[in-house]
Amino acid sequence: MALNDVALASRALIRIGAAPITSFDDGTAESEIAGALYAPVRDGLLSAYPWTFATGQVALTQLSTAPIADYSFAFGLPNDYLRAISAGTGTKGRGLNYRIANGVLHTNASAVVLTYVFLPDESEFPPFFDQALIARLSAEFTIPVTESTSRAEAHFRIADQEFQRARQIDAQQDTPNKIESFTLVDVRD
Repeated sequence: MALNDVALASRALIRIGAAPITSFDDGTAESEIAGALYAPVRDGLLSAYPWTFATGQVALTQLSTAPIADYSFAFGLPNDYLRAISAGTGTKGRGLNYRIANGVLHTNASAVVLTYVFLPDESEFPPFFDQALIARLSAEFTIPVTESTSRAEAHFRIADQEFQRARQIDAQQDTPNKIESFTLVDVRD
């Protein structure tokens, strides 16, 4: 069952013994806390790992203004961009030397394919990520809602375990990366 942002936050509040919310604007202390913390916690968890369900590739659009120094070309990032994984050219999504500064990708290549973590809709989150996000939200909500640091510490430990579990499940949905070029191995050839 796909959950929306309010349902995920409500489940996190229930886990710490607080009342669920019906919206982030329903006027309760819980809804204010959930509304303030939900998006940054979600984005932080999505950015922390290259999740298969939140990883995409896009050909970037070159900007008319070139970087001042170091690189020849500048490219705008997608609107749903959270973090870069790699950049390449042509049909390769990696191998390009680049830098991201002030929301712009700088490189010496005239065309760029960016592999990146994007912000998917909550309805696209798989159940294992829902559980990791709910656990992390619970941990983040504990101190402002309950004022208990010992409970918060326990919830952060649970959140770390759920994050590791979700990473393991997600990693099984992709072919493991292989070492394509390694100088110590290349020397032996």
